Amino acid sequence: MDISVVVPLFNEEESLPELCAWIKRVMISNGYSYEVILVDDGSSDNSWGVVKDLILTDSNIRGVKFRRNYGKSAALNKGFEKANGNVVITMDADLQDSPDEIPELYNMIVQDGYDMVSGWKKKRYDSRLTKNIPSKIYNATTRWLSGVKLHDMNCGLKSYRKEVVKAIEVYGEMHRYIPVIAKWAGFRRIGEKVVVHRKRQYGVTKFGWERFINGFLDLVSIMFVSRFGRKPMHLFGSIGTLLFLFGFFIAGYLTYAKIFYSSYKMTERPLFYLGLLAMVMGTQLFLAGFLGELIGRSSSDRNHYLVEDEL
Repeated sequence: MDISVVVPLFNEEESLPELCAWIKRVMISNGYSYEVILVDDGSSDNSWGVVKDLILTDSNIRGVKFRRNYGKSAALNKGFEKANGNVVITMDADLQDSPDEIPELYNMIVQDGYDMVSGWKKKRYDSRLTKNIPSKIYNATTRWLSGVKLHDMNCGLKSYRKEVVKAIEVYGEMHRYIPVIAKWAGFRRIGEKVVVHRKRQYGVTKFGWERFINGFLDLVSIMFVSRFGRKPMHLFGSIGTLLFLFGFFIAGYLTYAKIFYSSYKMTERPLFYLGLLAMVMGTQLFLAGFLGELIGRSSSDRNHYLVEDEL
């Protein structure tokens, strides 16, 4: 199979027939073998009823329904599990992503050799204050911290080599950072394509202001897990050792002063408590790193490495 199109959806009953018909036209005109996987993330409207009707009229459409709303990351991850195509393309169900972009996204994977291609909505029709400006800040921060040079990290329109989606796991709200996850999994040929951003025709946006706070926290989380997930002692042990030595140096200085200056009241000085706090925190951080290493050693996937080729 050439292409699997994964579409996560939540309360999108009005746009689904038009979206699937559009995808079908593009696939037929280009001669692709394909499937469309619609993942209903616990919709409260008639989206699942529409999906079932579409499946009856088109054998290329498959559907998955969650019992409740788990989030876009869970929907994408389930779609990746079900995908059979050599190239996997994701897009949102609200018709703001154009299926006409599929052929070029497919060719960039198959012909140009990219592992993953992310869309870039260079011209957006969202509110400048609530989406455009925060999005630019978010993307600039992510580029700086992760080293993945993309302008629109969270664009729903992306294409992947099949090996990529089968090797990564998307959970929580990590769908924003799939390029970063792919990079840390060893897939470094990540490209970008300017895509058309269409105005929303039906429904309302499913994301509010909380996405900016959650997005920052998720970025910190993924950077930590990617760099220190298998070696927590390198982080906690290093910081803990430095803090302990700092506190020990203070304690040594105060002890020296107490011995040689009999009138010196060590416990009345703020420096004494600072040194004591540093040693306690240093010991706790070191033990946290040690416990992290013990947990990591007993993990069943501690030696789960991705092999690119073997002769």
